[in-house]
Amino acid sequence: MILDTNAISAFFDGDPGLKKALAGASKISLPVIVLGEYRFGLHGSSLRKVIEPALDAFQASSDVLSIDAETVQPYAKLCDRLKRAGTPIPSNDLWIAALALQHGAPILSRDRHFDVVPGIRRLAW
Repeated sequence: MILDTNAISAFFDGDPGLKKALAGASKISLPVIVLGEYRFGLHGSSLRKVIEPALDAFQASSDVLSIDAETVQPYAKLCDRLKRAGTPIPSNDLWIAALALQHGAPILSRDRHFDVVPGIRRLAW
């Protein structure tokens, strides 16, 4: 399963519902976009020195998904389809959705806008 930024936040907040959702995952994937968003948020956090080493370990034990030449096809199709439908979603989430389509994995997120993306299965906690 692919984790969205709010899932990583919940993980480091010790959210029991999220931990239960992760227990059934055979593989945890982190898009580079999500890592960038979360690390950006840490820059202003008083907990940065505590969370950053834990994030490094979590990242090392996860499958990091990078955008590559194969990702651009689902990305372009999604952008076009959602624009035509009048249901655009934030740009970073378009890339996360494209990675989910490319890798055939669900997204663990509280962001309901993933629900309008054809072919994506959003898991909530």
